[in-house]
Amino acid sequence: MENIKELIKNTFNLTENNIEIFNNIIEKINITGKDKFIINNLIANKLDFNSICAYLIVEYNLFDNNYDKDIINLSQNLKVIYNDNLYISKQEEAEMLRKQFIAMCKDIRVIIIKLCLVYYDANNCKIPLSAKQKDLLITTRNIYAPLAERLGLNKMKSELEDLCLKYLEPKIYNELEQNVLLKKSENEKQIEITKNKLQQILNDLGLTHSTIMARQKHFSSIYKKIQSKAIPLAKIYDLIAMRVIVDTVEECYAVLGKIHGIYKPMEGRFKDYIANPKPNGYQSLHTTIITENDRPMEIQIRTYEMHRNSEFGVDVAHWIYKEKRKTTELDKKLAWLREIMDNSSSLNSEEFIETLKTNLYSGRIFVQTPKGKVLEFPEGSCLIDFAYAIHSEIGNTCVGGKINNKMVPLSTKMNNNDIVEIITSQTGKGPSRDWLNIVKTSQARDKINAFFKKELKEENIKNGKQILELAIKSKGLVPAKILDNQNLNSVMFKYAFNNEEELYAAIGYGSLSSNQVVNKLIQEYEKRENENKPPKILTSLIVKKNKDGVLVDGDSGIMVRFAGCCNPILGENIIGYISRGRGVTIHKCDCQNIQYLEPERLISAEWADKSVSYKIVNINIVAKQKDGFIAKVTFVLSNLQYNIVGFDTKNVSDKMYCNIKVKTSFEDNLTKLDKALKNIEDILEVNIR
Repeated sequence: MENIKELIKNTFNLTENNIEIFNNIIEKINITGKDKFIINNLIANKLDFNSICAYLIVEYNLFDNNYDKDIINLSQNLKVIYNDNLYISKQEEAEMLRKQFIAMCKDIRVIIIKLCLVYYDANNCKIPLSAKQKDLLITTRNIYAPLAERLGLNKMKSELEDLCLKYLEPKIYNELEQNVLLKKSENEKQIEITKNKLQQILNDLGLTHSTIMARQKHFSSIYKKIQSKAIPLAKIYDLIAMRVIVDTVEECYAVLGKIHGIYKPMEGRFKDYIANPKPNGYQSLHTTIITENDRPMEIQIRTYEMHRNSEFGVDVAHWIYKEKRKTTELDKKLAWLREIMDNSSSLNSEEFIETLKTNLYSGRIFVQTPKGKVLEFPEGSCLIDFAYAIHSEIGNTCVGGKINNKMVPLSTKMNNNDIVEIITSQTGKGPSRDWLNIVKTSQARDKINAFFKKELKEENIKNGKQILELAIKSKGLVPAKILDNQNLNSVMFKYAFNNEEELYAAIGYGSLSSNQVVNKLIQEYEKRENENKPPKILTSLIVKKNKDGVLVDGDSGIMVRFAGCCNPILGENIIGYISRGRGVTIHKCDCQNIQYLEPERLISAEWADKSVSYKIVNINIVAKQKDGFIAKVTFVLSNLQYNIVGFDTKNVSDKMYCNIKVKTSFEDNLTKLDKALKNIEDILEVNIR
């Protein structure tokens, strides 16, 4: 009891009224092991003092109208999530879950408290499982663990999934545990070697405020890998992972470069979740290296802030009084759940739960063939997507289908766990152009386009040219003037067509929008008309951020935004473009799209922060696709002491295209950098600007 009192007092800055409320509650109860577990987890997840009071009030039925209004409201919402019925029907269970989620939507704290209660109950299951425990674990696996992930509570999500695996699949769990124990000694030795090398890297970079952590990968994560890649446990080697935590994003990239300088990275296993965060906001750099024992090891590199968000989600301390707060990141995380609740009035309880499950899986669905093969699709995919995923011929000849043994139209959308069967006919009409507006997968869309391209080429060429000419006339322009060779060549280059027939055919069979082509043709025409006209500068902008993080013009307060085509960064030369009804858009001065903008609406712009002592340099690299290429580039940049602030790669055919942003001084002439990069084997082209 005294330990809990001290913990509460040391954690929260309590008022005299708070102390009186807490003492009043504590005097009426005996603190149990469950209470200690729940309270410690609530504090770890950054919940407030009122949340702990509300938990104890509901747990011990201490309802009293003399408490603060917030505690009373939270207690009433929390009461809904308590249910001790041992035997309830599936329909009653679904209705109970619906009521719980309604309460959760009213206050984020209810969700966190519920997850902590679920965590405690799952942690106290025992084999053989009772019927109630089994139902709890299945619901935890299907709903509460994915819910924790959607909220960014990755630590809790992994622990819940491990408990579900431990008790629902004990044989698999024990096999994983034994396998890990067999490799424990070898793994510990490798951890020590790698940790020492990582520490030396941090010392070399002068990063004294940093942390190195080693962890055993969660069994549920290992099991998912076994299932998804269809490989035996004996072939899973990367059972351990290491984590490097530093202060800044720049330090993350610097550490990555040094690691790739001493360890060979595995091709295709580098993920930049800093530049491209996961849907739940997760950020980190992931790379898998080959260690001294020739085994792979994953290393994650992140800042302390990223680590806090990853382990415990977004801080909910600011989510207290809904009527007094502005929209936060947490609101965005809950928007999908509130939308489900708003649209659930027409659903029965079981339909509501199925809708909830589908949305919890981050926009992906998993369906089965009649023989049990599992296929993954984007949410909203239909039977046509399924047919083309099986084979092109199945898609081209499909005329209907069955979902869960029930006949349905081809446009029917699939849901998680559906069993899908496709019906084909060799005498059918084949694909319809309308299918292009229905399918969700690029695979299906590409195969449909391929069918029309091959089967109706001559007709498509004729129709495509007519469609394009009509689109030009609809804008009050003369087709003969717009469709000259220079304009057409620019469009064909942009869309990678070899000749005009391919361009017209693409428009004719619907894979390319005539409006897209016309807009590009008009841009080319106007660009040539205005080639000798210098941009007209009307005024200037001072770009800064206000207290809410919104970009504004420092003098007028006009809102501005960054152009998505070039994403300017503090320190780069910038220019503004007055958009119709959308304020001012900021481009980099060397952005290629500026040439297509109306010159009279361009305005000069500069950063408000005059103390910037660096510039941002873009490095564009074209290279052959070879193992270890990224490691070589990051090693060179690290050795030359360039701070990487952005890194993006894509593969086309047998080539790799890299765009890297680095921070450097204004005095740097970049000659040494250019020479060092061009000396890397397999690099075909380097362009620094």
